[in-house]
Amino acid sequence: MLKKTLLPLTVAMAAFSLAACSNNDTAATDTPADPDNVTIVEGDDVTVVTPEEEAQPMPEVDPMGEAVATQSIGEMAAGNENLTILTAALKAAGLDTMMMEAGEYTVFAPTDDAFAAVLTKLNVTKEELLANTDLLKTVLPYHVVPMVVKAADIPYGTDVKTVNGQTISISDANVITDASGNTANITGTDMMATNGVVHVIDAVLLPKE
Repeated sequence: MLKKTLLPLTVAMAAFSLAACSNNDTAATDTPADPDNVTIVEGDDVTVVTPEEEAQPMPEVDPMGEAVATQSIGEMAAGNENLTILTAALKAAGLDTMMMEAGEYTVFAPTDDAFAAVLTKLNVTKEELLANTDLLKTVLPYHVVPMVVKAADIPYGTDVKTVNGQTISISDANVITDASGNTANITGTDMMATNGVVHVIDAVLLPKE
């Protein structure tokens, strides 16, 4: 008699346990997903991307995988803390607009230290140099080549004509020389801009008068 009484009770408890497990599985499965999150499924991997992660901009790249330039040469120089005198000189000479407009230029950009050395050489102050627009309109174009020349494409040992009409030459050691006896080392290369490329140099080139 005891066995007959316990059997239905055991069956009922087992059924209740199965029902509880089923309800728990359903609750876990039916939990609504956060509508603000994005779920990415790749094979067996599941990644949940929050809105903050999704909103982060990716750098622009061209089909070859290289970063796309977003600033002009003028904007790039203005944002570089080592090219403040060059930026001021371009503005004083009225050449800053040209460096922001569309075109194809290669600029050999002297650093502030390079300008400091030439101030001593010329025995002038920075203010006096910036006021001498005739000199700046001769010197600054001497640092510009009217085409885009990346570091890998520099024609070593060949005369390269600059915007002011005179030529410079670059050795395979990345040293610029000219007929006036100027020398400058190229210390930074391939700063790409929307209108050309900038190579940083450690001296100001003074063309023939």
